[in-house]
Amino acid sequence: MKFGLFFELQEPKPWVEGGAHRIAKQTIDQIELADKLGFDYAWMVEHHFLEEYSHSSAPEVVLAAASQRTKQIRLGHGVMVITPKINHPARVAERISMLDLISDGRVEFGSGESSTPVELGGFDVEWNSKQAACEESLEAIIRMFAEQPFAGFQGEYVRMPPRNVLPKPLQRPHPPLWRSASRRDGIVEAAKRGTGALTLSFLGPEEAGKWVDDYYATIESEDCVPVGRSVNPNVAMTMYLMAHEDEAVARRQGLASHEFFARAVIYYYRYGRPMPGHTNLWQDLGIPDVEAGIAEPSATAGSAFDGVGTPEQIKANLRKYEEVGVDQILLICQTGRIPHDQICASLELFAREVMPEFHERDEAREKAKLTRLAPAIEKALSRRRVPVPKIEDGYRIEPPPGPRTKK
Repeated sequence: MKFGLFFELQEPKPWVEGGAHRIAKQTIDQIELADKLGFDYAWMVEHHFLEEYSHSSAPEVVLAAASQRTKQIRLGHGVMVITPKINHPARVAERISMLDLISDGRVEFGSGESSTPVELGGFDVEWNSKQAACEESLEAIIRMFAEQPFAGFQGEYVRMPPRNVLPKPLQRPHPPLWRSASRRDGIVEAAKRGTGALTLSFLGPEEAGKWVDDYYATIESEDCVPVGRSVNPNVAMTMYLMAHEDEAVARRQGLASHEFFARAVIYYYRYGRPMPGHTNLWQDLGIPDVEAGIAEPSATAGSAFDGVGTPEQIKANLRKYEEVGVDQILLICQTGRIPHDQICASLELFAREVMPEFHERDEAREKAKLTRLAPAIEKALSRRRVPVPKIEDGYRIEPPPGPRTKK
């Protein structure tokens, strides 16, 4: 099994001068440390206007900075919002390609729609059309990665004339594709499209196994028609992390801040009515003081806290996810008010005491999986039939209207 770190750039109030600067710099430091420790992935979300919960509005900037201080770790958009009103498809293709070049081909391209009223309303995105708009956008982006020049796109939501979208990514035919899958039907949709599934939900091993089975059954079925020019068969699950040799210390350091993350998600995605500039989520959501700590996570947390505890406890929990076929665990370590030094100490302990066991088994497991899936992937790619429009003969871009100076 592989391990990735999942970053939101949280900044609960009270805000202090220089706080945003500190968090941004510490995030890059943590990614650099994770690279040295042997973690496999660093994932950055994209969110807008979600005060306190996530200030990761320009993930490509953070990942680009991290790319220059790391050597091996994969750099993932988990996910980039590809709703055209938020990120135009050409800008997505350009930014992903440039990041792939400067990182020496380490980009993982996860895409999604966004689903909070705060964000969608802020960009005047219509809820009922966002999924169709993103499907068009992804089709256009993938063509932009490959076509030289791009022959243009005339859809309902994406319209663009022929242009040569540059640069092209280093990874060919394009970086590995992922999509967000917060529900069980979402993981099936990811498999139908031949993308990896970033299951941004907290599931116990039993339920995770059902999702994994659905995903791979779909990959191996005739329903799999890849949206991209390659298939990325992978399922990633989410979990909070705080490792310490003393279980009580791990809980004291992590539980309150992880509860802040969990309750803030529900607030912004389900019931919250925030007043811009006037949030105070830690207080409003009823999170205990970090110093006081909490003994147990909320009853609705399920197995989200399986990564909180001693190395032996965490290993025992992770083996259950490995047994049901989860390919990657997305570890959320930078939540709420956890100090930077405690996050780094947790990463170091996890890398030293937990990760090696799973990495030792991963290569053989991955090889066996890909060998089993190879015939299905070949058949899936053969079902991919995407007509590529041609640029009409003699097409040229006209100069602006008005007087023209002859040369």
